[in-house]
Amino acid sequence: MHRTAVVGTALATATAAALVAGCRAGEATVDGRGQEKPQARASTSTPARETPRPHRTFTHKAEPKPKRVVAPPRTTRPVTPRHTAPRVTPPVIAVGTSGDRVRELQARLRALGLFNRNPTGYYGTITQASVSAYQRGHGLSVTGSVSPRTWSSLRSATKTPTHDQLYPPTTLPLAKPDPRCLTGRVLCISKTSRTLAWMVGGRVVSAMDVRFGSEYTPTREGLFQVNFKSRDHVSTIYHTPMPYAMFFSGGQAVHYSSDFAARGYSGASHGCVNVRDKKKIAALFAKVKAGDKVVVYK
Repeated sequence: MHRTAVVGTALATATAAALVAGCRAGEATVDGRGQEKPQARASTSTPARETPRPHRTFTHKAEPKPKRVVAPPRTTRPVTPRHTAPRVTPPVIAVGTSGDRVRELQARLRALGLFNRNPTGYYGTITQASVSAYQRGHGLSVTGSVSPRTWSSLRSATKTPTHDQLYPPTTLPLAKPDPRCLTGRVLCISKTSRTLAWMVGGRVVSAMDVRFGSEYTPTREGLFQVNFKSRDHVSTIYHTPMPYAMFFSGGQAVHYSSDFAARGYSGASHGCVNVRDKKKIAALFAKVKAGDKVVVYK
């Protein structure tokens, strides 16, 4: 066999083996002339890894927060707190009023010794002072007006007034009669209580309010008697009416006075005994006779 043929056969066989073996590392290869050509053996050591380039991390830089701008406080008018007025309970009986309830109030106060007059039915300054005294003595608000609480307290402290206590004949209580008034038929007139009591046999038949003369024209005091009567008399000195006049000492008489009825005790007579209740003096005029006694005392 020719050398050339042998070589060719060997080459073919090697090529086929190479194809089957797949060029394993470390094995030789055959060049074109049939010469064995060593192949670089692959290194069994771990190939050097390429040092990776550090990954560039882009950090998002947060924008700085804007500074909070604090606005200066607004200049405003100070708010004035609204003060709600306390609710005031209306009085049960108010100063300046009049009527039966005022009479009851006065009668109850009189029973306690706080009202030194008989009930008049008018709520004036005297009644106001008496109510204040009661409130002060019982730990109540001192207003002078009768609140529901004051009225409830007063009613609990006193008895219901009788008709005679509510409607007495005079504004001021009758004074103790003078001993000269205890016998016979007498016009018993007290300057202290400012009252006239028509007494028969020591018993009071009727009574009424009276007023007297001023400091310069005083009413005379003492024991007198009725000299004469004049129903529609007119003063010859002062030229004023003197209805139902009953004269007892010179020109001084007991008679009705319209001025007393209108002005009360703010006025005075010229020495006479003035009566302000026209009906009472008219009834008395019809009963009194000439010669009946008249006693004027303090």
